[in-house]
Amino acid sequence: MTRGAEIQSPMTESAPILSLVAAPGSAGLVDAAIQRVAAVLGVAPDQGQCLAPAEAWEIALPAAAGLQEPLRPKLMAALDNIPVDVNLLAPRGRSRRKRLLVADMESTIIEQECLDELADYAGLRPRIAAITERAMRGELDFEAALKERVGLLAGLDARVLQEIYDDRVTLMPGAATLIATLRANGTHCALVSGGFTFYTERIAARLGFNEQQANTLDVAGGKITGTVASPILGREAKLQALQRLARQLGIDETDAMATGDGANDLAMIKAAGLGVAYRAKPIVAQEAQAAVRHGDLTALLYLQGYRKSEFVTA
Repeated sequence: MTRGAEIQSPMTESAPILSLVAAPGSAGLVDAAIQRVAAVLGVAPDQGQCLAPAEAWEIALPAAAGLQEPLRPKLMAALDNIPVDVNLLAPRGRSRRKRLLVADMESTIIEQECLDELADYAGLRPRIAAITERAMRGELDFEAALKERVGLLAGLDARVLQEIYDDRVTLMPGAATLIATLRANGTHCALVSGGFTFYTERIAARLGFNEQQANTLDVAGGKITGTVASPILGREAKLQALQRLARQLGIDETDAMATGDGANDLAMIKAAGLGVAYRAKPIVAQEAQAAVRHGDLTALLYLQGYRKSEFVTA
């Protein structure tokens, strides 16, 4: 196989797919690595297809044997600790290319947890960040943990909300390309967050999401009051958002993709046709259909069979 060649044979929609995506810039999926993987599978390397030279490669597997879990350690050994995400994808839905994306915001579309940044201004970052971490691991009830953290911010000047957005909020690598490419291909993109509308409104507009939904942080007299408007958007509300949007679009939930990192994202991730744990907590990574640990957000495009040559730059 010529290095970097893009093999044109299409993947069969009904076949399980082995997807390999390397960390951007790592050049991990060189020919030698792919040849070792092909040897484990007992196939020729050119039976797969290169989606991006040295970065993304996939192959359709026999339906009867494609998703056997014992295959994973053999593949990892063949890859010899190269930073590559290995995902075995069972076919779900009418097409690999999903018509709906429901994405978490914090630590997924952006790199920060906004509540933790607010806590920094209040001098409470270690205390609030510890609660955030436990809630995202599923050790605490999300709604109770949100109320407790917000309550600690009572009296904080509301101007810090904008300061944090301006000075601290950064997009996750690949976020702009992910949304631009999906929108160009007709996918409805929704940002659904357990965070605050102050940030989802701005991020959704910045990236071109079709819509956004989050919690409303109460502010009065220029101060954060320490309360959140009801109802609180948590795990079940995220699942309901996916279900509602699928109905509105006239599609099945299996024709949707959902991604996030925390336990409050798990219900929607498991319901979607393609559920992706993105740099997620262990409980989420274990139960999601796919997990991205090394790739950036463009990995979600490779998981749907997009080639790098199809990416749209925002």
